[in-house]
This record gives sequence, C-alpha cells and structure tokens, in this order.
Amino acid sequence: MARKKIREFASKRLLRENAKRLAGLELEQLAKVVQVQVPKEGGLSEGYWEELAQREQWLTTHKLVAKPDMLFGKRGKNDLVGLNLDLQGVVRFVDKWANKEVEVDGCLGTVTTFIVEPFVEHDVEYYLCIQSERLGNAISFSDTGGIDIEENWSKVKKVFLPTGSPLSEESVAPLVSQATADLRPKLFTFIRTCYAVFEDLDFTLMEMNPFTFDSEGNPFPLDMRGQLDDTASFRNTKKWSGIDFPLPFGRNMTDIEGRVHALDETSGSSLKLSVLNPQGRIWTMVAGGGASVIYSDTVADLGGAEELGNYAEYSGAPSAEETYQFAKSVIECATSKPDGKGRALIVGGGIANFTDVNVTFNGIIRAMREMQEQMRNAKMHVYVRRGGPNFKLGLENMKKLGVEIGVPFEVCGPESSMTGICANAIEHVQPCTGLET
Repeated sequence: MARKKIREFASKRLLRENAKRLAGLELEQLAKVVQVQVPKEGGLSEGYWEELAQREQWLTTHKLVAKPDMLFGKRGKNDLVGLNLDLQGVVRFVDKWANKEVEVDGCLGTVTTFIVEPFVEHDVEYYLCIQSERLGNAISFSDTGGIDIEENWSKVKKVFLPTGSPLSEESVAPLVSQATADLRPKLFTFIRTCYAVFEDLDFTLMEMNPFTFDSEGNPFPLDMRGQLDDTASFRNTKKWSGIDFPLPFGRNMTDIEGRVHALDETSGSSLKLSVLNPQGRIWTMVAGGGASVIYSDTVADLGGAEELGNYAEYSGAPSAEETYQFAKSVIECATSKPDGKGRALIVGGGIANFTDVNVTFNGIIRAMREMQEQMRNAKMHVYVRRGGPNFKLGLENMKKLGVEIGVPFEVCGPESSMTGICANAIEHVQPCTGLET
C-alpha cells in the first residue's frame, strides 16, 4: 500500500461527489468550495478574482474562510487561517501569503495553493478519523475537536472494524454514546457516509478536525485531510478523475525527478526517483517497491544514511527503453559534480517472478555504456544483485560491461543475500568503517 496525501480541496470534493451514490446523503454545501492556485511566476492573472466571483457567485454573498492547502496541518496555530472574511479580505489574505516562504513544524516551503469556502457559524466542533490498519480500519471520534485535539486526546473514542466487517449502528454506538438522543442519528449517518466513501475510493486516511453541523443541521468538515492508496489507482480512474498527488510541503521536484515522473505517468510500469542528498555518494537503482525500501533501510541501518543520495525503484516489467531512460536519469544524478572521492551505485533487487531480468538489464547497460565517462570521473563502483527469469544472462552481461567501460563491478546472483552488497558499497565510500560483508 502506498499512502499518498491529497489536498483538502480534493478530499472534500471526493466526499461530496460520492456521498449520495454510496450512502444517500446530500452534501451540496461542499459544492461551495474553491481552490486558488497562484503561479510561482507572475502571480494571478488580471481579473482573476472577478472571473472567479462571476463563476462562483456565493463568494460575494457569504462570509468566507481562506487557508493554505499545502498538505500541512496546524494552520490555525500558525496564524494561517483567515476567518469571517468578505471576498476582498480573501484577496488580501491570498496576496499576503502567496509565494511566501513559511515554516511549519521545522519544514520550510512556499505557499502556492489555497482553499476558500463559506464561514460556518458553530458552537461545537467534532473530531473524526478513519484510518486503515494492517487488519482492518480504525474509526476515532470526539466531541472536543479543533486545534486543541492533542491536549484532549484522552477524550477521543476508538473502534476497530476488521477487514470485511460492515459498519453498523451497533459498531458505532461506543463512539457517539455521550451524544444527545436527537444528535446520535445524525452522527451515525455522517460517519456511515464517510466510511462508505473511505472504503469505496480506497482512502487510507480520512480525518476531519473539526467537523460541525451548520444552522440547517447539515454536516460540514471545517478542516479535512485525506490519503489515498496509490496502488488502487487502476480501479479508481474515473472516481479519482482530476486528483493529483502533490509533493510534500517544502519538497520541490528537480528537472530529473520531473523527467522520471513524466515517464512513470505514461508507463504501465512503476518508475520512481526521489533525490534525498545531491551530494550523496551511495545511490540506488532497485527492482521492486518492497526491495527498494529494504535496500534503503539497510544502507541507513549500516551507518550510510548521510551518504544515501536517492530513493529509486523500477517494477512492473518496464521495457528496455523505459529502463534505459530511468537508469540514465539516476546515473546523471549519481555522477554529477565529481569530487575525487569514491561513489557507489547499487543495482539491486530480489528474485523476480515475471520480469525478464536480462531485458531490464539491457536498458541499464545501454545507459551505463552511454554514461561511462561520467561514471569513471565520479570513481563509481557498481554493485549488482538480482535473480529471476534470464538472470544468469543479465548478470553475465553486467560483468562484461564492467570490463568494457573500465568501471569496477561486483555482480551477485540469488545465492548471495539481498542486502549484502549494501555493506560493500558503504565500505567503498567510507573505507575506515570496518563493516563486515
């Protein structure tokens, strides 16, 4: 499961669009929510607000709330929420914070995206969180939600529904037992609706802190965050239409990362690259999502975390051309700005079931052959470990390549431990560590 954060605007949109279909609950009040994205260069276009107000006329008739929608929390505690504003107040709020750097919980980033919605008068704030766990889903609820939820965590009640178990009034009863008799049915209906959307759309997290009921008794999430299971995208193409997965706050995609991301978007396979430390001397290019995490964790566990340059993964039987483009991008990062010190490239993986190892290695070999001068200049040592269909031919071709291009290769098959090459890579970049291989 890959838990991917989505914006608050997207979470509310998905809830509104699917609540009636799945649970018969109209949440039309959530239609009055807009997203404002400010370009980093040039800002909003002239006349933007006038056009938006013409299209969303409620903006001129309601009191409003404006806040950044950048995947970070504690906006209220950081004075990043504009409350009870008119449209001009929203304009001033956005102008104040757009393209400005802010620091939240030690993370520094630029604010570019905002959410604007009606200001809802209320007296009581509730907390609701639905979260997937290994054996089912946990539902947490409190009638003391809001910015002080952490201080009031002892008042949060929790129930657990094992995988496959339906949500019923009986299962929810412990959560709402302290509510008044007339409020309990409303709470149950809303929790049931959220749970139905959570399951049907493959959410892994749906949290509202807080939600309330408006003057007409309709539930309204004042603050909401969501995460989706990225591995379920194949069955949610229509339901997730228009949903993007932004980078974490403070994280900007480099040109090379963007190149791999674009390649991943057009491929039926998975191709991922995140640069962690551009000056790092240990780089990975690992087959398989699970294996890629194991290799990175092993490097860190053996004391090489500070030298780990990236996280990179390819899986799902990519073609030789796709693997070539991917490998070239990783090697370009790994060999940039040579400093005379040794570097290591780990081309690892488990034992493939279906992926033709030789086919994917052909793409990697092509990239290395093309980038051989850069690899020699960076004093790169390559550590290979792989198994699966045609692995012997692939490994033999890797050995021949090392001789051909004059780059040291250590090549292992499935007879070697999956992570043994990690210690060897660390020894190469930190000769005095004394690590055992």
